Amino acid sequence: MERPNPSPSPGPPPKPAPPPTGWPRTTQLGIGLLALVMLGLWLWRAAIGGSESRTTVDYSQMYSWVEAGKVKSVVIDGQTMTGTLSAAETVNGKPLTEFRTALPGTGDDDKLLPLLRDKHVAIRASTTKSSVLGQLVIALLPWVLMVALWVWLARRGKKMLGSGSALGMLKSKSRKYERALHVAVTFDDVAGLQSAKRDLEEIVQFLKQPERFRRLGGKVPRGVLLIGPPGTGKTLLARAVAGESGVPFYSISASEFIEMFVGVGAARVRELFEEAKQHAPAIIFIDEIDAVGRSRGAGLGGGHDEREQTLNQLLFEMDGFDRNDLLVVLAATNRPDVLDSALLRPGRFDRRVLVDRPELAARVAILGVHTRGKPLAGDVDLTALARTTPGFSGADLANLVNEAALTATRRGAEALAAADFMAAYDKIVLGDPREAKLDAREKARVALHESGHAVVAQFSPDAEPLQRITIIPRGMALGVTQQTPAEDRHLITRPELETRLRVLMGGLAAEKLRLGNTSTGAENDLREATQLATNMVAHYGMSDALGPVYVEHQEEHAFLGQRIATGGGASDATIHAVEVEARALLTRAAAQAGELIAGHADALDRVVAALLDKETLERAELAVLLAEPVRPAVTGPPALAVSR
Repeated sequence: MERPNPSPSPGPPPKPAPPPTGWPRTTQLGIGLLALVMLGLWLWRAAIGGSESRTTVDYSQMYSWVEAGKVKSVVIDGQTMTGTLSAAETVNGKPLTEFRTALPGTGDDDKLLPLLRDKHVAIRASTTKSSVLGQLVIALLPWVLMVALWVWLARRGKKMLGSGSALGMLKSKSRKYERALHVAVTFDDVAGLQSAKRDLEEIVQFLKQPERFRRLGGKVPRGVLLIGPPGTGKTLLARAVAGESGVPFYSISASEFIEMFVGVGAARVRELFEEAKQHAPAIIFIDEIDAVGRSRGAGLGGGHDEREQTLNQLLFEMDGFDRNDLLVVLAATNRPDVLDSALLRPGRFDRRVLVDRPELAARVAILGVHTRGKPLAGDVDLTALARTTPGFSGADLANLVNEAALTATRRGAEALAAADFMAAYDKIVLGDPREAKLDAREKARVALHESGHAVVAQFSPDAEPLQRITIIPRGMALGVTQQTPAEDRHLITRPELETRLRVLMGGLAAEKLRLGNTSTGAENDLREATQLATNMVAHYGMSDALGPVYVEHQEEHAFLGQRIATGGGASDATIHAVEVEARALLTRAAAQAGELIAGHADALDRVVAALLDKETLERAELAVLLAEPVRPAVTGPPALAVSR
């Protein structure tokens, strides 16, 4: 949906970043930390445990060892003597070869030195004396190193995580964009979405010229909620608002508010709004707001404290006691049904902008944007291509063009041809061709199955025209029958839905009629048909037995976050009636499909034979085989009746 931006004026090329040298910072940090720990342990050992490396013995015990000739050498250091024994001795149950002892005062024992000389003991006097100051330094050095390491880590973490308390944990993670520096997208670069652009252009005009609206008492909407399926261009519209407005634009994902610590998200919301108010008028864009804006108290086990506190702070900032009318909040979500009602009320999100899937004209424009600059072959018709892709979002169309370009590149072409777009469509919708091949019997059954779909579709007056049949296995499908609606449809009548049921049952009916049995290939057909029949009875009021009622037969699982068939608020009798009526619709559709196939057996045989020969049949070939005039040109998306 985004058009290429005009090339900016050339400027000096940016200097390339120097290649990283040495080890990464994390590795350096780890090595430095390990070295400091080892040094601290060594100093602690030297200061605390070094004096305990030798066992202290009594002076009398030492003297007796000297008399017995068991002492090999001694070191005298002031009033302390350490020595080494010539053989291990046992003291208090522990063997030792080294000892230490305290010597008596000077003059108390003048016989020790002569005795040592008589026993030929090696005597050495220590000339180094550890001062009190030195011992104090050795004892305190490990603690000094630990404090220094903590300060260094704190400063480094502050640089890495940002300023603020708790190493920057409370700092807002929003990105500020200025039009001149960061954003080059405008509303002219957005194809389609005319209604959404009109609403947002009004917001931009108010921020640029607030006096023009205030003259008649108008107020800018406080919040604008962009609602739409994924890939429809909600974020692109927000970027266009940033490029058009010329005011500071703050962008953040709602999930970035939430942390494991309660209160962090609320602090980040406060900081974000405080910064935006300082630069008002300004715009804040919160993407995927349902991550923080879900209804409070919902879910298994009640609410989530951190998320709910963050939501409460967001509610206060948008419309609390201290409000700023020059601050606009844009938000995007594809789940508006789960948002808290307080968030959606007027005064907070005053305006809801629906960003829906594009219609035909918008699809043509979007394809034009994404094919601009790409060489196209003469057989490529963007209007025809747009007609075959209703239901595609802008992102889907961009992916389609990209896959077509890749397909053309793989075959060495110089331009993108219509066949490349068809191959890309098949790849996106059906998947890649399977490597495994069907044997002859399975291939014949699949051909019969798909021919049954085709015959029922061709001879049913309310059916959508046939586009193509293939029995080449792709993705999860063994064969596919594609139909194309004549135009973009928004309403479908009961006869048309009943015809869809007949077409879905056509493959099963053909197998049963010709082979006398059915196979697992109808699983996907039955799943779609059952869902369609159930919706007709329970949701669309198309049952004479139940009447014009809406029966909620599904509910959202509180823990898994998915919809499961449980009956919801309906009674068991009502659910049973829905099942009976849906089964009756399916049974009648299968019988009618069988009658159509039996009445056009020759056409069925011709299609089966052609499929076994060519494996893929296009619309013109099908019209000839089914002896029907060619239907009008294709103007809609293939509606798949898939057999597995």
